[in-house]
Amino acid sequence: MTQSTRTVLVQQFLQAKAEIGDAWQVLRHRGPSQVQFWFIALAIGVAAGVAAVVFRKGINALQSVLYGNEGVRLLHSHAEHLPWFWLLLIPTLGGLVVGLILHKTTPDGRVRSVADVIEGAALTDGRVEMRAGIGSMLASLITLSSGGSTGREGPVVHMAGVISTWVCQRINADGITGRDLLGCAVAAAVSASFNAPIAGALFALEVVLRHFAVHAFAPIVIASVAGTVINRLDRGDVTEFALNTPGALQFYVELPAFLLLGLVCGLVSLLLMRSIFLAEDLGTHVQNSLRMPRWLRPAVSGALLGLLAIWFPHIIGVGYETTILALSGEMALGTAILFAVIKTVALALTMGGRMGGGVFSPSLMIGALTGLAFGLIATRVLPDVSGTHALYAFAGMGAVAAAVLGAPISTTLIVFELTGDWQIGLAVMVSVSMSTALASRLVDRSFFLTQLERRDVHLAAGPQAYLLAMLRTGAVMRPLGDPRCLDRPGCEALIADGVCVPASATLEAAMPWFDRDEHPCIPVVVREEDGSESPVGALYHIDALKAYTRALAATAAEEHS
Repeated sequence: MTQSTRTVLVQQFLQAKAEIGDAWQVLRHRGPSQVQFWFIALAIGVAAGVAAVVFRKGINALQSVLYGNEGVRLLHSHAEHLPWFWLLLIPTLGGLVVGLILHKTTPDGRVRSVADVIEGAALTDGRVEMRAGIGSMLASLITLSSGGSTGREGPVVHMAGVISTWVCQRINADGITGRDLLGCAVAAAVSASFNAPIAGALFALEVVLRHFAVHAFAPIVIASVAGTVINRLDRGDVTEFALNTPGALQFYVELPAFLLLGLVCGLVSLLLMRSIFLAEDLGTHVQNSLRMPRWLRPAVSGALLGLLAIWFPHIIGVGYETTILALSGEMALGTAILFAVIKTVALALTMGGRMGGGVFSPSLMIGALTGLAFGLIATRVLPDVSGTHALYAFAGMGAVAAAVLGAPISTTLIVFELTGDWQIGLAVMVSVSMSTALASRLVDRSFFLTQLERRDVHLAAGPQAYLLAMLRTGAVMRPLGDPRCLDRPGCEALIADGVCVPASATLEAAMPWFDRDEHPCIPVVVREEDGSESPVGALYHIDALKAYTRALAATAAEEHS
């Protein structure tokens, strides 16, 4: 062995020894706290999983009492034989109870769901509204039990957010910890609700936290597994939808059809989202025009749903039975198209009437119906090169849901886990990619982010768009008396010219002043009891830019840690 070789080996040995020493120091000083955090994540995962299972059982029990059927998965068939007045009365009374609950527990009569959890993750250090969240959970429980045509993932996700918020308040968690714990709770709730551990973890990362930071991955996976274990202890290792007809993809030759199906599903998802927003706007206009009490709005929506259910009972509840029929291909072309249209109308009525619930399960049903209708046409046009039309229903289910949620990765996986069929992934991936690419350019990336944009909460464009809304001028300004701050007479002169911002305003409201005028600073004011505005400091452009840059750097560091 030459001298140079021995020197290299010695250097490598010393480097390895130093790395082992560094790793030991990290384990000693940071290991215990990290393990403690994982135990907290595990506890939150168990709690969120139990809450999701109890929520589902509550829906099943109350629905069985109201409609008199034992198997909620056969609710459609059972409802067909109920008296018409019963189909009308149950959703109406359910809507009335929902309205009263929301009137008492929320300041605006609006149900909290996934969009509010996303907002909490981005803007409020992983916290969500607790009182409004509990009220929304109860309202959604009654909505889904009494015939509301929505899904359970929205209330389950926000309910998980309430659990993590309670924990964060007890341990005084900082922003990063709060967001990670929120992701843990959401992952566990989704996993327990749908028996989908992989998709539950990715849903929390992709939809709620909107990043894939390594530091968040381990605790979220732990919580997701915990939620799945809770589900399987209750129900066993069963899939949500059992397929009787396996799909067979005619590889390569049939792929263009799935590309086209993805585009069709993108348009269907766009119509679905726009119909909900239109119903929301129309409902608000009618409510304001008639001066209707806000607690009465869900009851009116329930009455309209009941009228629709008299002729189309398949719209009642989540719609498992109809979805299974579509996935099995046991439906005619005209029926599939009609059911998809009616389900969209029913979902818009429920959401526009502020009755509560989520959009994921309805989008699965509408997607399965859309895919089946497309498949029935495609297999008739080219029967020699086509697989089964049920395969198109499977791909359409994922494509519409992915476009609505804006979550192609987690939706693709959750469709696999809901059905237990991993053999037709290529068809699903192609359809999902096309539908998401199309729909995300016609709305603000997803249904949830578009909801927030309609409330002037700008999360769709990323941190560079919403961080300014998190910084208050009162926290960034230079106070009066600071030698670097404009004196009181100078501030009062600018205030007299109308140049000022309130101390409670955000930098999002303040920054346009610097674009309009060439003032180096803007007086920050508070309103006195007599209505006058008194200066308390001045906001300088350079300080605002520094605060914004620090916030961007902190966000980037969190997302890449």
